[in-house]
Amino acid sequence: MTRDTPRSTRAARLLTGGPPLLFLLVFFVIPSLIMVLTSFRFPGEFGGLAPVTAPADQAAGEYGFTTEAYAFFFSDTLYARVFLKSFGVALATTLACLLMAYPLALLIARSEKRFRNLMVLLVILPFASNFLIRVYAWAIILGPQSALSRVANTLLALLGMEPATLLFSPFAVLVGMVYVHLPFMILPLYTNLEKHDPALLDAAQDLGARGWQRFWRVTWPLSLPGVFSGSALVFIPVLGMFAVPDILGGTRDILIGNLIKDQFLGTRDWPFGSVLSIMLTLAVLSVASLTAWFARAAGRTP
Repeated sequence: MTRDTPRSTRAARLLTGGPPLLFLLVFFVIPSLIMVLTSFRFPGEFGGLAPVTAPADQAAGEYGFTTEAYAFFFSDTLYARVFLKSFGVALATTLACLLMAYPLALLIARSEKRFRNLMVLLVILPFASNFLIRVYAWAIILGPQSALSRVANTLLALLGMEPATLLFSPFAVLVGMVYVHLPFMILPLYTNLEKHDPALLDAAQDLGARGWQRFWRVTWPLSLPGVFSGSALVFIPVLGMFAVPDILGGTRDILIGNLIKDQFLGTRDWPFGSVLSIMLTLAVLSVASLTAWFARAAGRTP
């Protein structure tokens, strides 16, 4: 029996860990550094960035590095309100997805094995079509001339209430967010619930626990790692989502993702767009760290 030499061990670690590290370096670390440097620059006169040094034919002007974009961000509470609104939409979407996904994931996990693969396939089947096509389909479903809008307004009229516009409303944004991200909640929950030992429920029943007691005392605590994983997979993407609010929310429901997109593609203020992106990145990293801590704590709970 031979032992691996230190050189072969280092080579094996390099081969296994090198590609992921290279991927993170090229697609996360370097773009993040570029974004940080951009946030300390002046915006260009016609978009983009002003030069770092003064051109030879320009005696005065804005060039070099500055903290002006950060000062502008912290001087106006509007951007804090947009962040809070984005967090509210992300939290509402996560809770709605959890309430809808948990029963379905539990049903799949407790179904016969021959039906599980089919049910999981049905969950991921929407990914076979284009994301924008699915969102535009909801714009048609929620449109003012759609059957759903007519039925809803008819019921409101019978109740003596004013007709409501489903499209271009917070309700439409929430529906679109839940529809897009629901599979990301179902799959982690199903993966966790499938691993539960049925003998634990039988033991709880033998000890006199009723149905809801067995769920709250056995199933729910064991499923918390899946709950936290699914919540992170839903909450974090919703924070930066801009396509759904653009299509279903109109101009009234601007979230932080829409604001960042407008800064880069609309007003072309790249430094301020970079500041907003950095703040969003810090918020996402904070949420991810908090979720990981809760998941570890739930895993240690007996």
